[in-house]
Amino acid sequence: MRAQSDPWFAGYLLRVGNGTEEDDGDGYIRLPNEICVPYTGKDTDLHRLIEDVFLMLDDNMTDPDYITSRAILSTRNDCVDRINMRMIHRFRGDEMVYHSFDRAEDDPHNYYPPEFLNSLTPNGLPPHVLRLKINCPIILLRNIDQANGLCNGTRLIVWGFQKNAIDAEIVLGAACSKEGLPTPNPVVPLR
Repeated sequence: MRAQSDPWFAGYLLRVGNGTEEDDGDGYIRLPNEICVPYTGKDTDLHRLIEDVFLMLDDNMTDPDYITSRAILSTRNDCVDRINMRMIHRFRGDEMVYHSFDRAEDDPHNYYPPEFLNSLTPNGLPPHVLRLKINCPIILLRNIDQANGLCNGTRLIVWGFQKNAIDAEIVLGAACSKEGLPTPNPVVPLR
């Protein structure tokens, strides 16, 4: 992570996190220009952000260290979905598409049709249509097998697909350096 190799940035993050960074009196802090990508309101802003964060992605997309040492954070799920779609298109190879199968139980009057349920993007759940490619990073959104490191927040790199599962390798999280994992490349079930 950048915080490990950049002492100024690490100090800045600590000051922000501890509430000691200088503010404007109303609790707002000014982000230094060096860590900002200017927003112009144009469609090219997202492209520029991706280019700035994932510089030389085409040359490094098979390098797990490169992929997992970068992140674009967003406060809204719809923004995350747009960023993810752009990023998936940047990866080479065939795309695998998974669909959720949501339905409301005990809904005889169809008050909650599948189309409505599929349009929701609640926190902690993937989108209705999940598009992935080989070598793209994924983050687990829930605990699957904590004993083997498959817990919420674990970062993995996709290396294969099955009909109802994703084959992935743990690259960041509780088990990434764990010796003797029963399955070095866990299968993440889709439920």
